[in-house]
Amino acid sequence: MSIRELTCIGCPLGCALTVTLEETANGVEVTDVTGNTCPKGAIYARKEVTNPTRIVTSTVRVSGGTAAMVNVKTASDIPKSKIFDCVEALKGVEIAAPVQIGDVVLANVAGTGVNIIAARSIAKN
Repeated sequence: MSIRELTCIGCPLGCALTVTLEETANGVEVTDVTGNTCPKGAIYARKEVTNPTRIVTSTVRVSGGTAAMVNVKTASDIPKSKIFDCVEALKGVEIAAPVQIGDVVLANVAGTGVNIIAARSIAKN
């Protein structure tokens, strides 16, 4: 048995969570989550200790636009282990204006099946 202490990010309360893990024949299994004041805490804790994921945000260059850079993010969360691969894939990416919120900037980033999308609109210069 092992114990993990986490701070929940599921809502603004930031509950202090305690997760109890047991080794089983199928790997590690969450047997108990305590400290959460809402169901989101238990869901977050189980996912965080077994398969952590994150949304990645960054910027890429824009050519011919009213701004030189545009904010981008992953369209959904990706495995935590792929964050650096995702950031590396964005190096050197440049897109042409105009850019609309939600435009796909880079498809299937780092083989995750998740697209990088624009998080802001940039007009053509």
